[in-house]
Amino acid sequence: MTDSTQRFSNRVDNYVKYRPRYPQELVATLHEACGLTPASKIADVGSGTGLLTELFLRNGNPVFAVEPNAEMRKAGERQLAQYPKLQSTAAAAEATTLPDHGVDFIVAGQAFHWFDRARAREEFRRILAPGGWVVLVWNERETASTPFMRAYETFLQRYSTDYSLVDHKQITDAVLNDFYGPEGFRLATFPNRQAFDFDGLRGRLLSSSYTPEAGHPDHEPMLAELARIFAAHAEDGRVAFEYTTRMYYNRLA
Repeated sequence: MTDSTQRFSNRVDNYVKYRPRYPQELVATLHEACGLTPASKIADVGSGTGLLTELFLRNGNPVFAVEPNAEMRKAGERQLAQYPKLQSTAAAAEATTLPDHGVDFIVAGQAFHWFDRARAREEFRRILAPGGWVVLVWNERETASTPFMRAYETFLQRYSTDYSLVDHKQITDAVLNDFYGPEGFRLATFPNRQAFDFDGLRGRLLSSSYTPEAGHPDHEPMLAELARIFAAHAEDGRVAFEYTTRMYYNRLA
């Protein structure tokens, strides 16, 4: 299997343009529930192109953006160059290179399912300050909420290379409870949405690591089928992706 840290190397431009952002309510919830302030030090582990990182930088937080994939990390550095409190770090979740007990929050957006959980947990305990929090976030596509979403899910099942193997939904409540420890996790959810014309839909599809790339025999048939689905479901030239943003959080036991 391809090294998971390299899966998105050829998809960076589409990832930056077409992946969903994270709701501002996420920060407000952490402020109310966990005492997040602009002074809190954040480690965004598996930070990718910086979509979650930016939410905390806008809040005034100093953020260590930890990302092993060079192409993704450099894209994040370009996107976030205006924020002086960003520190970009070439490292992995299991060996962040950050100082002992130096961060108040560890966050991971759309990334935890790629980690070696046992090794990452040990590393998180090392870098968290006493009383620190771990926050795991996914924008979870609502696969059956509309006729378009149902058609798109069926389409992915047909054309993806290893969708079922890498789907983050394999991270079950039981897995997360085991990771956090006896107290388990807390959960907050927020609605999220994107609307795309066909070019945007195509870019959103190709941002996913499990879709066949140009040169693969299924690539062109996949795009033809995508165009058919778009034509069948678009209203005023656009289709909507609906998500529930799921934020799991607690201290590690």
